[in-house]
Amino acid sequence: MNALKNFLTKLGNSLLSPPTGNFLHPSIVVTKGRCYPCQLWDWGNWANNIAVRQIATEQGTQDTLFSYEKGSVMNFLNEQRADGSIDIVIASDPKYSLAPTMPHRNVHKPVLAQHVAFISKYTKDVAWLQEIYPKLDKFVGYYESNAKHESGLFYFFDDFAIGVDNDPSTFYRPDNSSASIFLNSLMYMELGAMAYLAELIGNAEKQAYYAARRAELKTAINRHCYDEKDGMYYSCDINLRPIDKNVLLHSGAPRHYSTLIQRLGCWSSFLPLWAGIPTKEQAERIVKENLLDEKAFWARYGVRSLSKYEKMYRIVGTGNPSSWQGGVWILSNYFVFKGLLRYGYTDKARELAQKTIELLQADYTKNGGFHEYYDPETGAGVFNLGFTSWNTLAANMIAYLEGREVIEEWQSDNFGTRA
Repeated sequence: MNALKNFLTKLGNSLLSPPTGNFLHPSIVVTKGRCYPCQLWDWGNWANNIAVRQIATEQGTQDTLFSYEKGSVMNFLNEQRADGSIDIVIASDPKYSLAPTMPHRNVHKPVLAQHVAFISKYTKDVAWLQEIYPKLDKFVGYYESNAKHESGLFYFFDDFAIGVDNDPSTFYRPDNSSASIFLNSLMYMELGAMAYLAELIGNAEKQAYYAARRAELKTAINRHCYDEKDGMYYSCDINLRPIDKNVLLHSGAPRHYSTLIQRLGCWSSFLPLWAGIPTKEQAERIVKENLLDEKAFWARYGVRSLSKYEKMYRIVGTGNPSSWQGGVWILSNYFVFKGLLRYGYTDKARELAQKTIELLQADYTKNGGFHEYYDPETGAGVFNLGFTSWNTLAANMIAYLEGREVIEEWQSDNFGTRA
């Protein structure tokens, strides 16, 4: 275990990068080597920060970390367009930009305010919030103006770089058709973070506004995404024909629903547990009837990213997209681990953390590094040996298992309130 902990410390330190090219500020990168030091990826940057602060705290170097944390956010905000949108990935050198070679419409996932809230939670530095809050407001406002459906749910514009790259609920589906439970869980937290940050800077109007939007989204998620039949949250299909009273065939009984639920077993369906959206009773069904089903999600080495029942399930190494069609990812293990803790399933959370550490320990011992994702049955690395990024969240899991201080992502005071 000590060798693994030392390796995680080394990896965490390697992610700290000085200003370079278009990045005017120091930042936390994804993986040292190849093109990654020249790129910042949206939710990866946020997740990496959670792990890097854990490592820095254990080293006693957390006071020097703020410039890298703040710099990561500022580098993204420096790329913000007039309409509030920000790219999913930004590059310090134009030759590493994805935009010219992979045109798409999706933007930075709604984790930016959460990232700022996380930093503020540990640094207590409010001064810079006054400067950047209007930019965060425009960023979230872009989603509200451009990616909010009549149901109250948010949707992806296309299937490019959605984070869970080839999740079948979005991958290869028509544009503007996926009200993803992954996206909406993140947005629920983002709206809460905006209310929290508004409180820190003394903006009562924005605090009330975002608290109300958060409550509305929770209602929409529970109305449209929770399936009473399965006791599970799912993404929704919003690719429905508009109601046209002039079409005789439809006029006698026009549709009275705005979404169709997608009963596809993806790990993203457990993200509401992390966000604190389900009631205690709903959470019990999600965990006992779905998560712990060994034929579906609960595997020897963690949580399958796609249920084994699904016809799309396969374990294969791919890039562009990376495969989330069954392989175990450390990040999804981490979020499910946190969701289990949130709802009091401590024994299962501990078991999942232990599986994750065992997986990475074996990979490090055999290969001297980590893979991007893993075979859920054998623990073998499937793709991309040398990947770092959010795998360093293992440091936070180890701290939990050893009963030490655990650095945690931002959560509001009423985070996880059971409705």
